[in-house]
Amino acid sequence: MASSRLEKIGTIVTRTEGLLRSGAMKWDDRPLWYDVVKAFPPKEEPRFDRPAPNVTVRPIFYAEDAVRAKFHKLQTRSQFLTNLADMRNKTATQHFIEIYQQLQQQGALDEEKVFETAQEMLEQKLGQLKLERTATPPVQQKQQQQQYPVQAGAEQPEAKTVQLQDIFKE
Repeated sequence: MASSRLEKIGTIVTRTEGLLRSGAMKWDDRPLWYDVVKAFPPKEEPRFDRPAPNVTVRPIFYAEDAVRAKFHKLQTRSQFLTNLADMRNKTATQHFIEIYQQLQQQGALDEEKVFETAQEMLEQKLGQLKLERTATPPVQQKQQQQQYPVQAGAEQPEAKTVQLQDIFKE
């Protein structure tokens, strides 16, 4: 059996056992899965002629999947590149979904208007993030703040919040 390479003759476990018994494979060179299969054998023998089990696979969809698909479908150019190694920053799609969900929670507009508004707000947010990244590094900012402290009487600019209802008032 050790000389057979045909998958129809025996299982992978029996062929590996044959290789170990014949000395064609050293005990130290056995596959990692071999000990696991020997300790926990499958309920049914894994043979090529065994019919596939009739198991229904449940579809897994999240609420934002339709919005995400529409967002990517409408993007004609690859302006939103994603660095998969960067786990600190959110992708443009994640920013878009957050904006879309915030606008949808306010509930003032129909779905199409929410989508368009979210796209516009995303463009603004990404532009803002780009400016922040190209600004002076944080170490230099701290040094500048220490050199030029803000005076107690000086006014700080207020952060503005925009309500969706205010934008589309008629």
